Amino acid sequence: MTSPTASPSDLLQLARRTLEIEATAVSHLQDRLDQSFLDAVTLILQCQGRVVVSGMGKSGHIGGKIAATLASTGTPAFFMHPAEASHGDLGMITGQDVVIVLSNSGESAEIAAIVPLIKRRGARLISMTGNPDSTLAREADIHLDASVAQEACPHNLAPTASTTAALAMGDALAVAVLFARGFTAEDFARTHPGGALGRRLLVHVRDLMHKDADLPVVKANASLKEALLEMTRKSLGMTAVTDDAGRLLGIFTDGDLRRLLDNDVDVRGVVITEVMKRDPRTITEDALAVEAVQMMETFKINGLFAVNAAGQLSGALNMHDLLRAGVV
Repeated sequence: MTSPTASPSDLLQLARRTLEIEATAVSHLQDRLDQSFLDAVTLILQCQGRVVVSGMGKSGHIGGKIAATLASTGTPAFFMHPAEASHGDLGMITGQDVVIVLSNSGESAEIAAIVPLIKRRGARLISMTGNPDSTLAREADIHLDASVAQEACPHNLAPTASTTAALAMGDALAVAVLFARGFTAEDFARTHPGGALGRRLLVHVRDLMHKDADLPVVKANASLKEALLEMTRKSLGMTAVTDDAGRLLGIFTDGDLRRLLDNDVDVRGVVITEVMKRDPRTITEDALAVEAVQMMETFKINGLFAVNAAGQLSGALNMHDLLRAGVV
């Protein structure tokens, strides 16, 4: 039910106050990053099994996100619901695992029921609570203090600032671990092959380029007419010119043809080497497709020829190929 006294200005003021309280809560976490935090990072890095994250209620939602972040940044992890753990899911935990348990109070009954069983299995326990004197904090091998001065809820009841703080602490832990692992952007892309980042970081020029029978190319002794026919057949708006060893000598494009016609050049009987552009820009076939995009945008060109390690022509691609692949 809407409060009859809630004016638009009151709502905006409350929203701003909410953001202020949560930002302050996160900021204060910095002062609590101490040896315990470093010990937690070390414990996760040394883990021979998996990281199991658990929490009840809103803490559980935050725990699920922390587990997902760890899993996507090089640390095998999953979320285990504490209530389900008491009904068989504890079998997921082994003595090689590290368990991270979230509870703002540190006294949740569902958590208290499984902590002794987790420790009995030999798994190491990291707690993240808002109460350093709680049962969970005392029983854990390592405790991370995510306490807040107040919730953003005007009644100081609904988990708001506390869940934001726990989320931020979990992110700090995940980022520290990925950095310590030497986890790279390419590693991240391997765990996100279906996303835009995966396409940008994992697709190479060799994966997209036209090659073999689809590659527009003529020899140095070809006529301009032969070059134009090759361009028409391959439909890339350009053709490469190579020597007998397959090395790229030059390029001729649709734009070059238009300029010749504008200058009233008689194209009949012209040899391609007389009108081609020499020493064109190239890219290696092993380069990332995003590098091809950067080159095309920098030099304002629509196509590139690719060369292999020996400097021989191996393929061609244009901006349309990159667009179709979702790289641009």
